[in-house]
Amino acid sequence: MAKTIHRSEYEILLRRLRELRVEAGVTQETLSDQLGRSQSFVSDVERGVRRLDAIELRDICHLLGSDLRTFLGALETELGPIDTPRRSRRKVKTPKH
Repeated sequence: MAKTIHRSEYEILLRRLRELRVEAGVTQETLSDQLGRSQSFVSDVERGVRRLDAIELRDICHLLGSDLRTFLGALETELGPIDTPRRSRRKVKTPKH
């Protein structure tokens, strides 16, 4: 499986995060100030150069007037079901009595 930053799903996450910021009317500079980080931090996150951990994503959602559950719920809806390769199923032998 490819690293997540190279998967199309990660591009969707980044797009949704940028959209959340823009819809909130917040600039990268303002968000970075609120986070106590440099403007380049927000830019790097939005371009996929720097990855976020769950707590950072939660903080960003909160500062943009959302919450992590709502953000991830919308992301899950857009991504749809996960395609997983089918694994062969071995039949389990039941002991005879």
